[in-house]
Amino acid sequence: MDFAFPFGFGTVALVVAVVFALKSLHVLREYERGVVFLLGRFWRVKGPGLVLIVPGIQQMVRVDLRVVTLDVPPQDVISRDNVSVKVSAVVYFRVVDPERAIIQVEDFLVATSQLAQTTLRAVLGKHELDEMLSERERLNLDVQRILDAQTDAWGIKVTNVEIKHVDINESMIRAIAAQAEAERERRAKVIHADGEKQAAETLLQAAQMLARQPEAMQLRYLQILTQIATDRTSTIVFPVPIDLLKTLVPASRGEEKTGAGER
Repeated sequence: MDFAFPFGFGTVALVVAVVFALKSLHVLREYERGVVFLLGRFWRVKGPGLVLIVPGIQQMVRVDLRVVTLDVPPQDVISRDNVSVKVSAVVYFRVVDPERAIIQVEDFLVATSQLAQTTLRAVLGKHELDEMLSERERLNLDVQRILDAQTDAWGIKVTNVEIKHVDINESMIRAIAAQAEAERERRAKVIHADGEKQAAETLLQAAQMLARQPEAMQLRYLQILTQIATDRTSTIVFPVPIDLLKTLVPASRGEEKTGAGER
């Protein structure tokens, strides 16, 4: 019994060639690279552009070279001064060596994420809470430097690390607010004491200068008398210095003697 095929051999060959071509030709974008394996062994990195892969003999893994933004979930961190906080961060990294990123680690995204979490806890645990709140730039650089050194073997370049939030419980927030208030009061008292000290030193210098020049003291008293003489609503008892009286008494006695002689 004879069987008749609906398509000829040429049509089948054409269909097979089209399927083979579709599976063999790959287009890689400018930011993509293809890590090609030949019979399971690394062959080369191809791309960008049109790449020909022999099905069944060669396999290709696409790698994105763009910067990846990785959110680090909130981590429980105990600071060096025994304060429990939750810290979240964001890590920016990119693949610089597609070969090592595929061969040296199973999933570089998951590996980088886990490493970022442990590094964040380890670095921040060495610092006090005040440093976490006031010195974020330095802590960012410390975490970035450690991550970059550890991911270098995977062909990963960590470009930046930013600490986003440092969450503190309510009781600790109240304690920090009380500490800040006490610090402000301390500074105010120190500033007031410094002002009193400077004023006392200035007054001491002025007193020493007036003591060296009695005439200046007399002029100062006369100036004060001139200032208070404008107020006629009250009686003011003003002490007169003895030195001033001594200078006035001889003058008055001389006038009396002169008047008696004329008589």
